[in-house]
This record gives sequence, C-alpha cells and structure tokens, in this order.
Amino acid sequence: MKENKLVELSKWFAVDIVNLCTEIKGKGKGNVLLNQLLRSGTSIGANIHEANYAVSKPDFINKFQIALKECYESDYWLGLFKDAKMITEQEYSEMYDKCSKIRKLLVSSINTAKENLKGDK
Repeated sequence: MKENKLVELSKWFAVDIVNLCTEIKGKGKGNVLLNQLLRSGTSIGANIHEANYAVSKPDFINKFQIALKECYESDYWLGLFKDAKMITEQEYSEMYDKCSKIRKLLVSSINTAKENLKGDK
C-alpha cells in the first residue's frame, strides 16, 4: 500500500518540480542549478518505480535508499533556491511539505523492508 502511495506522490512531486523549474527558467534564472533540482526531483520517483521491479529484497531496499538520498538532495536545492530568492517562501513551503511526506514514507518503507529481510534469514 505504501509503495503505491509513494509512486503517486513521487510522480506528482516530479511534475511539480518540472513545472517549477520551467517557471524559474522562464524568468532567466539559474539554468545550471535548475538541472540539479530537475535531476534529483525527478529521480525520486524513477527509483521508487524501479524498486517495484527489483530482482531481490536487497535491490528493492537499495533503490528506495537511492530515492531517499535524492529526496534529501532535492530538499537542499529547494532551500538554496529559496535563500537565493529564486522561489518564494510559499513555493518552497509547498514543495518542502511534499518532499517531506515522500521522505517519511521512504524511511518507513525502508525500515519495514529491512525488518522483513531479517525475518527471511
């Protein structure tokens, strides 16, 4: 159940990231930095999606851990964009909340998968 929610949340987060980056680019700001946010923000969902086709439980956990790292990276770029006045406080807050929700679900899913892996041994 959590994985399906994660797939949806991460997909819509990626859509929001694409739209935010397009808006910022339209203002002629931070093209190099935009690529960083675009990559990390869309990578979260790609890794979660890929985890659904993992060849093993450790592979599944690894994909979710990569998604979690990308989540933290996206959070960094969003904070930097806010501090550099490339996005508004409101835009930051909305994106941060979405990113945090995904991060919490990822941490919970990773912990559950690790516990299940221990039980299999």
